[in-house]
Amino acid sequence: MPQTAIDIDSLKQKAFEFRKEILEMINLSGSGHPGGSLSAVEIMISLYFYKMKHRPTDPHWEDRDRLIVSKGHVSPVVDVTLANAGYFSKDELKRFRKMGSFLQGHVHTKTPGVEFNTGSLGHGLAVANGIAIGAKLLNKSFRAFCLMGDGEIQEGSVWEAAMTASHHKLDNVCAIVDYNQVQENGLVSEIKNLEPLTKKWESFGWHVLSINGHDFDALIKALDEAEVTKGKPTVIIANTVKGKGVEFMELKAAWHGKAPNAEQLKAAIQELESGRSK
Repeated sequence: MPQTAIDIDSLKQKAFEFRKEILEMINLSGSGHPGGSLSAVEIMISLYFYKMKHRPTDPHWEDRDRLIVSKGHVSPVVDVTLANAGYFSKDELKRFRKMGSFLQGHVHTKTPGVEFNTGSLGHGLAVANGIAIGAKLLNKSFRAFCLMGDGEIQEGSVWEAAMTASHHKLDNVCAIVDYNQVQENGLVSEIKNLEPLTKKWESFGWHVLSINGHDFDALIKALDEAEVTKGKPTVIIANTVKGKGVEFMELKAAWHGKAPNAEQLKAAIQELESGRSK
């Protein structure tokens, strides 16, 4: 779909609704990861409602694009995205992390539309590489996307996979780093600084795009550029804010895995409403 045909305002409305639903489902469950889910909202919307080829009524369609959510603890944003895309009823979101529900604390293939069980970090890019190699061997046009966390890419397995992708010229791989600045125990820059991150990826043979990960125009442009870049894989460094949209959650490590109570939920939704009207 050409960029001119995209209604950015409708995507922004989705972003508001997704954040509200993420907070509500985590509140109901009493547990979950709101911070990293809120930072990845625009990324997920851009993938599922603009770029990726997929069929909610046929989740195993052979020619679909595949997304590996390597930062698998952000299952709330994955679940909300898949429900709104039509993979299952939105009523199921109320049963997040409940006994008998297929919506679990980490991304899991029991959930319709999920490609791979994740949550043990550092493995997603290698899986995306395997999918991409398979596509080339089968002479298929589907592509492999991989959403990673910034704390996650401190792991050596990610850089082994980065070398593999460039070595095999996997131009059908697009990695996206949700660079929200905060990991479980504090600021990424203080725990293990990633900078200069752009130069690191470039030195591993990748085409690198650094953008505002909350800007739909920038995301759409980057995803389009990744698709037409040949001979090397592309990584989009999406500069985001952990807990985006809720000031008392933003850039706070405490909200890596904490549910808002009823009072906090009310305040958060009021703030989201206020931000939407500006």
